[in-house]
Amino acid sequence: MAFWSIREELSQANRLRRSYYELLRDELDQYMTRYALIDSYHNFRKSKVPYPWVEKRELKPRAILPDLEYEDQNTFLVIFVEDTISARHKKYIRFFDRTKTTKANLLRTQSLPLEGKLDRYQKYLESAKFFDFVHVLLPVDYALLIQRDAATRSRHRYKLTHFHVRIDWPIAEAAEDLARYLRYISKDLYEKGDKYADAIQKKFFDYYGLPMMVGGRRTAACVAAQYLRRLPCITTIYAASSESRALLQFSEKGVTKLILMKFKPEEVREIADNNQLSMKSFAKNYVVTQEGKDSVCIFQVTYSHTAWARPPDDGKLREIKPEVNWLSVDTQHLVPLPGIWQYPPLQLNIIYT
Repeated sequence: MAFWSIREELSQANRLRRSYYELLRDELDQYMTRYALIDSYHNFRKSKVPYPWVEKRELKPRAILPDLEYEDQNTFLVIFVEDTISARHKKYIRFFDRTKTTKANLLRTQSLPLEGKLDRYQKYLESAKFFDFVHVLLPVDYALLIQRDAATRSRHRYKLTHFHVRIDWPIAEAAEDLARYLRYISKDLYEKGDKYADAIQKKFFDYYGLPMMVGGRRTAACVAAQYLRRLPCITTIYAASSESRALLQFSEKGVTKLILMKFKPEEVREIADNNQLSMKSFAKNYVVTQEGKDSVCIFQVTYSHTAWARPPDDGKLREIKPEVNWLSVDTQHLVPLPGIWQYPPLQLNIIYT
């Protein structure tokens, strides 16, 4: 099911690669948070449309989300791989020569606002212009693929190798793969009948913190996350949709969701006091903007899998129970603004209050 190794099982060379990948992922986290949440908020303000705040109930496992799409919400799907996806996976992760980020391919795509002069190095994550390049490509359909540059052997370099990447692994196969790993079936999705197979597919979305059969990007994100678990490395999937108003992240750490949340003045004072921060320091490092007297901040929740979403200790087959939760709230934090170095996330238990 999952073939990536923990750090202690890696060679010194691959430990260095893991460290570099995680360092670059920290930078990607910052950029994705800004683009998905802060930039989207300003889009709504420019359009003079009230921002659709995510309610606390929407952060609970198995929550039913509003079925509304918002045009001002930035949407995207990005796959970031620690190593390189080999060609044998192209059947389901559809990346080809015609979707490589070459100058000729990019200029051929008329939907991209690209000028004739392109820097060949801006596709590398270490480039000062990398995030400018990503900013142009993020609105395109399907997904972007960032992976290790296989042509560079002397050191580990990561670049945005492909755009218009499609995830074509069937949901039924993804659900079957997960259910087999968790020992709810022995081989086939339909071995216990149609009703049982339907329950498994519903719980597949539950495993990734999503309602059943959600919109395209989120479905593609969880299917990609499931498929890429067979690679001998770690991967990170970033997804933002026009319905969720959130940044979703699937990685070896599990499921993470970031949203914008408003706090009243008395709530801000309590948070600042509990963390020995002055109101000035809190406002400078944690507040996106003021909306009236309220402070807009970035809230992050990380989910852990319950015993029902982990392989059984005895390895025996078991029956699926649709009514039990496969996810539980693990940690809740107020996170500093993108680019803030010296201030940590602040623990804040709010979902069940």
